[in-house]
Amino acid sequence: MLRQEHLTVDSRLERLLKVQRWFKDICASLESDCIWVREYFDYLNIALAEGFTNAVRHAHATLPPETPIAIEITLGGERIDIHIWDQGGPFDPSKLTEPEPGSLLQGGYGWFLLRRLTDQVTYCRSNDQNCLAITQYRSSSPA
Repeated sequence: MLRQEHLTVDSRLERLLKVQRWFKDICASLESDCIWVREYFDYLNIALAEGFTNAVRHAHATLPPETPIAIEITLGGERIDIHIWDQGGPFDPSKLTEPEPGSLLQGGYGWFLLRRLTDQVTYCRSNDQNCLAITQYRSSSPA
């Protein structure tokens, strides 16, 4: 059985706490067929936080703070998908270069961190919105 949850918040970093509480509540309420997601909670929570803060700091940097960010979580027996929709301009993750190991930069790690924390991270552009999709499968072992 598929379960979907939705949350829309404005583009303020202070909303991260609300986003993380919402995700924690979802995970705490999981039934037996999706209880496996709790094993990945820390990784998914970091990925969700990174995706949300990137939308606020980068995609919405020049937009009013009232600009919405929509988050959708879809849970099925064998996978969880987190979609983060923002209103920013197009983004091309293939143009990002991974920071050198050991370098201490102020930023630039987000996309690469996301890809290491979860099974799949994709980006698409649809209806003038960006969508960051994060997927974790049950059969994988936590990072």
